[in-house]
Amino acid sequence: MDVQRHPLSGVTVVSLEQAVAAPYATRQLADLGARVIKVERPGEGDFARRYDTTVHGHSSYFVWLNRSKESLTLNLKDPRGREILHRLLAGADVFVQNLAPGAAGRLGLGTDDLARRHPRLIPCTVSGYGTSGPWADRKAYDLLVQCQAGLVSLTGTPEGTARTGVSVADIAAGMYAYSGVLTALYTRATAGTVHPVEVSLFEALAEWMGQPAYYTRYGGSQPPRLGTRHATIAPYGTYRTADGREVLFSIQNEREWTALCTEFLGRPELTDDPRFATGSARVAHREELDAVIAERFARSDADELLEDLEAVGIACAGVNDVAAFLGHPVLAARDRWREVAVPGATVEALLPPADLAGLPPRMDPVPAVGEHTESILGDLGHSPADIAALRADAVV
Repeated sequence: MDVQRHPLSGVTVVSLEQAVAAPYATRQLADLGARVIKVERPGEGDFARRYDTTVHGHSSYFVWLNRSKESLTLNLKDPRGREILHRLLAGADVFVQNLAPGAAGRLGLGTDDLARRHPRLIPCTVSGYGTSGPWADRKAYDLLVQCQAGLVSLTGTPEGTARTGVSVADIAAGMYAYSGVLTALYTRATAGTVHPVEVSLFEALAEWMGQPAYYTRYGGSQPPRLGTRHATIAPYGTYRTADGREVLFSIQNEREWTALCTEFLGRPELTDDPRFATGSARVAHREELDAVIAERFARSDADELLEDLEAVGIACAGVNDVAAFLGHPVLAARDRWREVAVPGATVEALLPPADLAGLPPRMDPVPAVGEHTESILGDLGHSPADIAALRADAVV
């Protein structure tokens, strides 16, 4: 594929990243054609490489987050390693890091340090709770942030809480870091000014908590945990069918409510029943309404119910497991899968969700630890003998 066709071709990103949030941001930049040089520890690399071994011996997290990158190993505790990094940063456009609290500053890689030494460079810091404030020095992992942001208190059933099934705090922070970097690149290109980017996992997830925050502050109590039911809309959730499967459907407006009563439930009198006549009334009388719906669902198999709901214009879906998702007809019909190389094998990877007409995304290999060290150092003018000496001293 011609890399010149990629929107960020010519942009160089250097990252000191690990785990999920920062690697997700830089992978999306790589998808758009940026050159992403991932700086890893000599030998072991990003600790996310060892989260599991399910993908041909590689971590599912790492394979997901690190395609199309170059891996350079550097020991940044050694002055020679730090000098190599600064030589890279001198020619880079963006520097992304999500090191432990205070680590970047101790390495001379804080935002102010970088502004003095590399004034064109856009630094992006991904932290747990921000680089200032009372929690700046705390480590933060995804589930800790889910707990602190109140998300866990909303997730689960009346009997107990649960974490969400994916790393939403990390993903949220990675998305905002990605959009923040794009904005900073645009501003530098159009106004000539450099704006450092900072994103915290906590504040990223806090934004996603906007609706329950308003509901709680101004309603006096937080939304209840209802499993697949919706706290402020009814009916909205899963119901068990005669063949033991689950089908989810949602009523979003009064037209749909009328259609559900008259054409699906066969109970037109419910349309104007005071218990159910408005959205708020349906929420208040959820248990009575659920009993009516459950009786209807118990009479039919899932496929028949889905067909009947769709026929009357009600949004509905079966509840897929991950295996069913992988075989989803939409992904197949829309040609969303591509082969991506990993060390020793290939995997099927989904295309990025944002399609730019005429600009196919970059889908290059996932690197082995230090795979590009020699080529990157060679580009910086190091001879093979220099590289061998650095390797012998555990600098690279």
